[in-house]
Amino acid sequence: MHIPRRFTSKWLAPALLGAALLTSCGTQMVNPVTGETERSVMSESDELAEGAKGHQQVLQEYGVFNNPAVQSYVNALGQRLAALSHRKELKWHFTVLDSPEINAFALPGGYVYVTRGIMAYMDSEADLAGVIGHEIGHVTARHGAQRATSQQNAGLGVLAASVLGAVLESQGVTGAGRLAGDVSQTVAAGYVASYGREQELQADGLGAEYLARTAFNPNNMVDVIKVLKNQELFAADQAKAEGRPVPKGGDWLASHPSNDQRLEMISRIAAQYADKGPYNTEGRERYLKAITGLGFGDSAEQGLTRGSNFYHPTLGFGLTAPSGWRIQNGQEQLAVVNAASDAALVVRLVPPKAGKSPNDIIKAMLKPTQGRTEGLTINGLPATRFVGVRQNAQGQSQSLEATVVTGPGENAYVLQLSAKDGQALQRARAGLQEAQGSFRALTTQDKAAARPWVIQTVAYPKGGFAELAKNSPISNPEKQLRLINGYYTGGEPKAGQLVKVIAAK
Repeated sequence: MHIPRRFTSKWLAPALLGAALLTSCGTQMVNPVTGETERSVMSESDELAEGAKGHQQVLQEYGVFNNPAVQSYVNALGQRLAALSHRKELKWHFTVLDSPEINAFALPGGYVYVTRGIMAYMDSEADLAGVIGHEIGHVTARHGAQRATSQQNAGLGVLAASVLGAVLESQGVTGAGRLAGDVSQTVAAGYVASYGREQELQADGLGAEYLARTAFNPNNMVDVIKVLKNQELFAADQAKAEGRPVPKGGDWLASHPSNDQRLEMISRIAAQYADKGPYNTEGRERYLKAITGLGFGDSAEQGLTRGSNFYHPTLGFGLTAPSGWRIQNGQEQLAVVNAASDAALVVRLVPPKAGKSPNDIIKAMLKPTQGRTEGLTINGLPATRFVGVRQNAQGQSQSLEATVVTGPGENAYVLQLSAKDGQALQRARAGLQEAQGSFRALTTQDKAAARPWVIQTVAYPKGGFAELAKNSPISNPEKQLRLINGYYTGGEPKAGQLVKVIAAK
């Protein structure tokens, strides 16, 4: 659950990133990468206009990572790659977003984004260059324009953005979002566009080509895809350890090539550049210096998950998940989900336009057709419980249970019980009530525990990752330390080599 700036996108801008209003029949244009003529409903001026409009929504949705040095570093690297791309004449923009998601994407017109989340898992400047090169490739090959054209042929309009890596369900709020029933689409949802396999593989290949043009070894594109593959393995291992189904990612992955397929293809492409060097060093020490102090995981502005506890230092509240339940922190809501993944307590911040009184809030946010309220107190905070019914999207009556909590501070929150069906709700009721009853203003003890995590570098000790894990605040520390350093499937750094660790700030 993020600070109010991120909630506003739900109320100010509905659904997907402003669908491109492209109604012309299109014109014939030469693709800068292939040199082939293709019909397009987006001219270059259309790309620039739509990209600029989308850029403002991206910044509103995610927020810019507040570190000028990191922003300058990433921009300089991106500009080097773009200057040797197929569309060097574009005015390119490279932005680091304040998101723990392991992702990167681009908008038409030269807008490229990487998250601080994906930067934590890159191990060198050349690796990051591979991420950025892939996204530049989507723009230079006009994949957004191609998608807009194909969607228009199908009677739809959409401004597409490319996505490099999967936001794994185990790390997001995907499941809880479905459970909530009426959660609005966010701007971010519009970025998970179903690019075709050929486009994704072409962008991988262009990433390798741009690495070579910039004198980085194209083999670093292999490392990038391995990072995504290791994320899949880690998510699967975590799910198995917790007795959960192995996550399969979002539906958009259905049209994307698997990471195994991408690894096989990019390895073949990189091999073609083997004798075209010499290549620069991969810039590992420079990169590690640049990301030292980089936030890892959620920030204080987004709320911090620490074991079974959730703390939001900015908003001033906390709660605790029942044993066996998990916390899923999303852009616009927080969900405490049961082990069966069929019920959740969904917490949402009340926007100012919804009103101040509990009755106004219930009417504006829950839209009931009938029901009753009762007053209560939750850990000293005044609250109003609502039980009633509303109509779902199909016009059918649906039971509704929620509590409006006033405070802490001047904010109000809706705590809604959500479940797959009535039976799931009854099975989970005790846990749902326990989670709701834990909602509280942060205590002194909570504030002490709510310390953000940052990346630091240390010399690899003789005791290996097991030794480093002893002082790590993260869960499954040895596995996660292997993951962020690129040794998840085995192997060890050399003794004394700089490696990344996670420390409390």
